Amino acid sequence: MPTKSATASPYIVGPVYDWVFFLGSPLLALLAGMVMAGTPFADRPFDWYGWEVTGSGLLIGALIHAHLVLVFVRSHANREIFRLHKLRFTLVPLALFALFCVSRPAIVVAALVATFWDVYHSGMQTFGFGRIYEAKLGNDQLAGRRLDWALNQLLYAGPIVGGATMLAHFEDFETLADIGAAAFARVPVWMTGHQARLAELVIGGGTLFVAYYVIAAIRRRRAGQRVAWLKVVLYAGTGLTSIYTWGFNSWGEAFFIMNAFHAVQYFALVWATEREGLLRTLGLGRSPLARAALLVVFVGLPALYGLWVVYFDPAVQVLWALTLVVSLMHFWYDGFIWSVRKRAV
Repeated sequence: MPTKSATASPYIVGPVYDWVFFLGSPLLALLAGMVMAGTPFADRPFDWYGWEVTGSGLLIGALIHAHLVLVFVRSHANREIFRLHKLRFTLVPLALFALFCVSRPAIVVAALVATFWDVYHSGMQTFGFGRIYEAKLGNDQLAGRRLDWALNQLLYAGPIVGGATMLAHFEDFETLADIGAAAFARVPVWMTGHQARLAELVIGGGTLFVAYYVIAAIRRRRAGQRVAWLKVVLYAGTGLTSIYTWGFNSWGEAFFIMNAFHAVQYFALVWATEREGLLRTLGLGRSPLARAALLVVFVGLPALYGLWVVYFDPAVQVLWALTLVVSLMHFWYDGFIWSVRKRAV
């Protein structure tokens, strides 16, 4: 049974903040991708410290890695969270870094794992937002949980498996040939041969799943049940954006669109939840000037890290090891820190 008042705010932060950064960000990113498609910003390459990049490629590359490193604000800068999981936050990343520095097979396999963990993690972030909206409404946290999980994984991973960007995700299997696993290196060829059938199944089925999900919500409302409409809007908007971006990549900006809104959502959520704790930890006070200064650092330092990652040579194993550890820790830490079943959320 619902436990919260019907007058309680259904928003995580507030109406404007939620609609701009959480609920509307998938469609805003889709619009941005459509607008920039075919422009010099997206298509005209330039030299970036020896690398040939485009403006949109540099921007999204930096943004992706900036949001990955931002997890350490939630894990290490939050004293309460850090005390709960000291070993996970210290020994594990150090041990992985050491392993990746000395073992080529380990780093190759870990890079492949990171590619697909990222897909799962992205779906789980949207799932988590939706479940928070469900909790804000006071509904049973177990009700509809499995359906929500299935929806988000299907609508995010499905279009990748059967869509226009499939090869870009599965080509990492080819690197396994370098460590003697040639059989797995043939996975991209098999996927390419079956892509048309997978596309029909996943994209068509995914669209029907979204329609079913919305209709089911309408039926529950008519039956007198309390429906978290913000969750429904988030899932439907994100799902359709994923289907027609990953699936068709009509504007050639699928990676920009899907990664941009995911990273923006994460920045916005961490800022909203960690801002006050950071101000206290750093002794900055709570003045508007202190908040503005903190925001500059909060965005600026991860952005510098992101630009550095785009700049460095991945052939240097120690640097590759560092960025890979950051990526894996982001996926892992985010999985247990942001669970809506945790008191810290």
